[in-house]
Amino acid sequence: MDRSFNIIVAVDIKNGIGFKGTLPWNLPADLRHFKEITSETEFPDHKNIVVMGRKTWDSLPQRFKPLPNRLNVVLTRNQDLNLPQGVLCAHSLDALLNETRKITHKLERLFVIGGGEIFRQTISHPNCRRIYLTKIFRDFHCDTFFPPISEQWKQVLCSERFRDGDLEYCFMKYVLK
Repeated sequence: MDRSFNIIVAVDIKNGIGFKGTLPWNLPADLRHFKEITSETEFPDHKNIVVMGRKTWDSLPQRFKPLPNRLNVVLTRNQDLNLPQGVLCAHSLDALLNETRKITHKLERLFVIGGGEIFRQTISHPNCRRIYLTKIFRDFHCDTFFPPISEQWKQVLCSERFRDGDLEYCFMKYVLK
């Protein structure tokens, strides 16, 4: 059986995820949530995998490249992309899933972290099992969006609403029906 994976994303009230290649909000609680979900493993010597498109990779602040304590993978059609040592390049999600299936002894969970095009390719993939979604209750006039969540997904968690300054948000979890 092929490796299953999860999506983790923060969206505004209109499912926006970015503006001009950047995250349009500053929400430290969401960044902590993201780090906790994508870093937490059952065994201390294991790592999770974070998969992102090239534009998402480019948007990461230099001081966080690669995201620490996780295997970083960049999905791109660019055969000549220059990445730091230890960051893998994959040319398709299915090729990546097949490769990681061969080395599961030190890898645990796989998370797709963006961006818009990668989310469109993965949300309906048969191996996608969970969506961890932070909903921010404001319109940030984004130019990049998360696709609509279809009826094949069931919401199983919605936290209370939290506040950070003038931002109100909650954490949600969806599972494949």
